[in-house]
Amino acid sequence: MTVIASPAPNEQEDEDMLVPRSDLVEGALPIGVEGPLPMGVEGPLPMGVEAPEATENNVENQPTEDPRTAKFTWKIDFFSKITTKKLYSGIFDLGDYKWRILIFPKGNNADQLSMYLDVADSAGLPYGWTRYAHFSLAIVNQVHSKYSVRKETQHQFSARENDWGFTAFMPLRELHDPSRGYLVNDTCIVEAEVAVYKAMDPWLYDSKKETGFVGLKNQGATCYMNSLLQTLYHIPFFRKVVYHMPTNVIDMPSASIPLALQSLFYKLQYSDNSVATKELTKSFGWDTYDAFLQHDVQELNRVLCEKLEEKMKRTIVEGAIQQLFEGHHMNYIECINVDYKSSRKESFYDLQLDVKGCDDVYASFDKYVTVEHLDGDNKYHAEQHGLQDAKKGVLFIDFPPVLQLHLKRFEYDFVRDVMVKINDHYEFPLQLDLDRDNGKYLSPDADRRVRNLYTLHSVLVHSGGVHGGHYYAFIQPTLSSQWYKFDDERVTKEDMKKALDELYGGEEEHLMQTNQGINNTPFKFTKHSNAYMLVYIRESDKDKIMCHVDEKDIAEHLRERLKREQEEKEQKKKEKAEAHLYTIVKVVCDEDFVWQIGRNVFFDLVDHDKVRSFRVQKLMPFNVFKEEVANKFGIPVQLQRFWLWAKRQNHTYRPNRPLTQSEEAQTVGYLRDMSNKAQNAELRLFLELERGPDSLPIPLPNKAKDDILLFFKLYDPEKEELRYVGRLFVKSFGKPVDILTRLNEMAGYAPEEDIELYEEIKFDPNVMCEHIQKILTFRSSQLEDGDIVCIQKSLPSEALQKLRCPDVRSFFEYRHNLQVIHFRSLEKPKDDEFCLQLSKLDTYDEVVEKLARQLGVDDPSKLRLTSCNSYTQQPKPHPIKYRGVDNLLDMLLHHNQTSDILYYEVLDMPLPELQGLRTLRVAFRHGTNSEVEIHNVRLPKDSTVADLLDELRMKVQLSRPNAELRLLEVFTHKIYKIFSSGEKIESINDNYWTLRAEEILEEEKHLGRHDCLIHVYHFMNEESQNQVIQNFGEPFLLVIHADEILADLKIRVQKKLCVSDEEFSKWKFAFVSQGQTEYLEDSEILFTRFQTSSMYIAWEQYLGLEHIDNTPKRPLAANQYRPPFEKAVKIYN
Repeated sequence: MTVIASPAPNEQEDEDMLVPRSDLVEGALPIGVEGPLPMGVEGPLPMGVEAPEATENNVENQPTEDPRTAKFTWKIDFFSKITTKKLYSGIFDLGDYKWRILIFPKGNNADQLSMYLDVADSAGLPYGWTRYAHFSLAIVNQVHSKYSVRKETQHQFSARENDWGFTAFMPLRELHDPSRGYLVNDTCIVEAEVAVYKAMDPWLYDSKKETGFVGLKNQGATCYMNSLLQTLYHIPFFRKVVYHMPTNVIDMPSASIPLALQSLFYKLQYSDNSVATKELTKSFGWDTYDAFLQHDVQELNRVLCEKLEEKMKRTIVEGAIQQLFEGHHMNYIECINVDYKSSRKESFYDLQLDVKGCDDVYASFDKYVTVEHLDGDNKYHAEQHGLQDAKKGVLFIDFPPVLQLHLKRFEYDFVRDVMVKINDHYEFPLQLDLDRDNGKYLSPDADRRVRNLYTLHSVLVHSGGVHGGHYYAFIQPTLSSQWYKFDDERVTKEDMKKALDELYGGEEEHLMQTNQGINNTPFKFTKHSNAYMLVYIRESDKDKIMCHVDEKDIAEHLRERLKREQEEKEQKKKEKAEAHLYTIVKVVCDEDFVWQIGRNVFFDLVDHDKVRSFRVQKLMPFNVFKEEVANKFGIPVQLQRFWLWAKRQNHTYRPNRPLTQSEEAQTVGYLRDMSNKAQNAELRLFLELERGPDSLPIPLPNKAKDDILLFFKLYDPEKEELRYVGRLFVKSFGKPVDILTRLNEMAGYAPEEDIELYEEIKFDPNVMCEHIQKILTFRSSQLEDGDIVCIQKSLPSEALQKLRCPDVRSFFEYRHNLQVIHFRSLEKPKDDEFCLQLSKLDTYDEVVEKLARQLGVDDPSKLRLTSCNSYTQQPKPHPIKYRGVDNLLDMLLHHNQTSDILYYEVLDMPLPELQGLRTLRVAFRHGTNSEVEIHNVRLPKDSTVADLLDELRMKVQLSRPNAELRLLEVFTHKIYKIFSSGEKIESINDNYWTLRAEEILEEEKHLGRHDCLIHVYHFMNEESQNQVIQNFGEPFLLVIHADEILADLKIRVQKKLCVSDEEFSKWKFAFVSQGQTEYLEDSEILFTRFQTSSMYIAWEQYLGLEHIDNTPKRPLAANQYRPPFEKAVKIYN
């Protein structure tokens, strides 16, 4: 391992995967929580925690020190053989601290490699130590370094948070894939680049005070949205348009996109603190899971503008989006030798500019309008003129007032089938002149009176790589010379001249210290932070776009609503500031027991959140507080006796002892601190009072030393009802048999009724309820103040056997295991459909029977259940097998976490019958055309391929009744296997390979020794990829004959594939063997090239058809990258 001196990367975090290390946290939630969360739950999960920007050197009151930096490389041998859960690297010194890397080779409760930076000597550091570090972690690709996976973040390290990093750094399947290049000879190389700042306290920074602007809070992975919203907000005309969108006083921001956006913009304009975006994302129809998914900022921009356009229709602001962002260009084709020209006008809201191969924006525009010549084999077919030499290009008719340029920083690598980020150096001017060189970008129809001179307004930056990253924005809000950086909650003033060099991207050279005091070696460091989207404003429209926006532009109902919210917020802030002076006192009385027990409380006595509470000053004398209670309850002070509650070791909460006279002379704060050591705890009291026959308060009995205060509940096993019936003082040496008459009176029974007594002891984690011997003393039964005794009428054994819960103990067990289950259709996994209260001990059959009754399904066996992944809040990949679990609890458990969600399907046959079948997804290709049909074929698991093909024959239309079929295994556009008819279908895997069935042609059935069946694949050679073959399209089998030349074979291939003469003339034929390509002449006889071999194995030799792949590679826009874990942006409302 080596430590290399290098500069700190000026980069931000991969928010979608960022979490402190925890053995119980999954990084994909939300990815957090993501989720994940799943991955996707609200709460104290640390995924939303983000450290501020590391290098704010030009802001007042911030340190100007240069960071200490280092690069650390860790080589891990025999990686796949590691069996330990955690693995630490060696230690390296930096910033007076010892650091190391921590990885979870098998993942930290995730199917991802988990990796963190750790302070190695945190346990021995002085109290209160902190260090702010900006760092990146990487898994090095040992074949192509540009495919290395690198993620950046920053964090304030402390004794409490001494490690920080990524639970979902990269998928384990990619790491272990031998073709990817991350493990070579079972060796993994990990790199860390760390910059440590000694004296920064980012939490004390006040953006409003320093800059006049406030930031936006990050919900987990919403930095891309925050940077876009800040950019749009600082286009005043856009903000004014949003304010003028009609909204209602009865609308709720969480359900109205216009109102939520108005509210957000208002708070950005007038708030003193960073603004939350939850209302806006809720109005989008997003949940917490969506907030932990990072998306592409350009894609969000388009989707949001489209949604706003839709909302603006038939309002006073209709067409405003087009006025701001819409421009037009002309696509043309002009013949050179004949008088023919074709053109088409198209609109655009943003322009995608190439970065690769271009030095700056002007070079990208030059490339955009570059004329393409159509000649030779690529002539243009002009109407009535046939094939002609022509030129093709694009020119601009008009540019919009606000010009959005999306830089194509991501591109698709055809060889490796992955996206790569282009970090090349790319410049953009502060002023952009699109009329340069006599308007070479403009069409003849353009209005030359419009001066297309633009000023740079904002730069959206992407920091990171293709696997994730962080977005932030540089904005010039008034188009003056002052720039600001908007990085989530933090806003800072920036020197744009210094920032531009970083935003251009590229590489910078630094010195690498190899040995102390000896030669320095130059080291090139790639800048992973660079401009991703540019926004320019036209000078001639500046006054209109940068207009004044004040409160008069905001609807009155919105102003009133937001001012009211602000007042409530200020009140809460005031209460929070004064909280240390106050405490909460909760007072419980008998009426609370009567009301709650049997309704929402079954164990213990009361839910303290639902009793009378008082907010009082800690310094208030308790005797004064008693007078306040007297006013509220109407009970004279001298008739009150207060008991302290205590939490017992068995986790129950009971009245423990009455306050003494000396204690009542103390302050409320003293009593709270005395009774509860927890910080910010409340004082909980039981108010004991006695009432006479007229229900008026009467004097309390004296409590002797041997008196025990017991509370009594009554259980009715026939009705399965529990209720509170009162309390009694009993003597510790007395016996229950002495008070049976009194207990029967409390229960409403006859004086001589035979009753049973049970002590309710605990319920967590298990129920404990013991029968009380009525002839033993209360002390012998270990009863004390605050204990609960349950009364039950004695019933004959015959009657008890008929009851579900014949005694108190079984009733408590039943209640303890009850859980409300949220059922969702597997087709709509995010939507709760209904809830059922079930017992965790319910058997599989009992669960599906209750579910069937709810759904109105006659046969419960036609229901199939799927458990929920409690981290991602998504269905598990495999459903629950018929009677595959013992009870409901087994269905809900996931890695020691319990969910309350189950997914269901209604099947077309009983599940046991379906489980006895194997379902295979087969693509059938017709013999006479290129149409492909997808069929799901169900057969018994012991069936053969012949049985599958017989079943398929009844589902498809054949070219001839007696046509024979065969089954192929296709993967990466190659045929890897032709199945024998006797092979068992149980061994066939259709999860990764495509199964294709097709008719066997007559000429293939009777092959002689002068015939050969060969594989034919489509391919192309990418010049930029070192002539590496890229297969595509549908592979097929073809018979060749011993005396057949290539020219004759071409005729058959063209006819088979239905290719036009013009297109087919551009195709090349090649013999491909072991990846080597040899192009063929028309006169060549192919038969001599191919060696006969078994037709049931994948052949290494094939006939290659080289031509352009005209099928679209991705449904995304040219510049849009979407990792496999990233969903498309959708705004639902």
